[in-house]
Amino acid sequence: MFKYVLNKKLKKHTFIFLLAFVLFASFGFAQHSKNKRSAEVGVFLGGSYYIGDLNPLGHLNQFTKPAGGIVFRYNINYRLAARVNLLFGSIQADDAYAKTDAAHQRNLNFKSPITELSGQLEFNFLDYQIGSEKRKFSPYLFLGIAGFKFNPQGNLAGNWVPLQPLGTEGQGLPNGSSKKKYKLLQISIPFGVGFRTNLSKGIGLSIEWGMRKTFTDYLDDVSKTYYNPVALAAARGTTAAILSDPSKGTDPSFSNVGRQRGNPTTKDWYSFVGAVLTIKLKERKPECPGVQ
Repeated sequence: MFKYVLNKKLKKHTFIFLLAFVLFASFGFAQHSKNKRSAEVGVFLGGSYYIGDLNPLGHLNQFTKPAGGIVFRYNINYRLAARVNLLFGSIQADDAYAKTDAAHQRNLNFKSPITELSGQLEFNFLDYQIGSEKRKFSPYLFLGIAGFKFNPQGNLAGNWVPLQPLGTEGQGLPNGSSKKKYKLLQISIPFGVGFRTNLSKGIGLSIEWGMRKTFTDYLDDVSKTYYNPVALAAARGTTAAILSDPSKGTDPSFSNVGRQRGNPTTKDWYSFVGAVLTIKLKERKPECPGVQ
């Protein structure tokens, strides 16, 4: 429990630090934009994973899945760049791999695709310019805002079933966890660190790790308490009742109704980590010679 609380505090403090640092740097360097501007387009290749009720501490573990996407970057000056991403990944976790007996007994699992469209501001610690021999590398920070789509699914006898329509915690039902089902389109705050360098005159490579602060606790379809399986089966079908509580090793007369299923005091996170390979776009020539 101590490690979980400590991990939560570290993520919060890291987010606040990066937010303050990038905003300060943005204002500080926005006035120094006499440097030659440029644009890049490229691809992201790497992995994605999530942190939440079914994977509270596991960064870059067995649940990390392949991810990719396309990137456009506009270099405002040597220190600042604006960037747009369209990224595709997936997240997954399973109580079968948990380290606690309680999680093993809970026996929940999920997987979900993640599609993210984001805008970010990047700050280079050193002067950097793609294709330059003098300014050829720099560590950097980034911060932005994103919209993402997800769709958690649970495994039932080898078949992956969408969970949100089932309302596994009684969403939309009397005495359920909420009056409405959670939305599959959400907002997140991407932030992270990276290192970039030039591979050739017009090609740049970045290695980066970024977390996404979300405002939902349902990336994994798990948040609050167990709902009455009899009432859930009557309203949503037997599949909903089975996937809401697949607990194992309990007395048949024991009931989980009203007991804690997840931790509603924390929101879920997801991450993209990998490499960004970009190509410098051809610069437009000035209309009048000597005018930049």
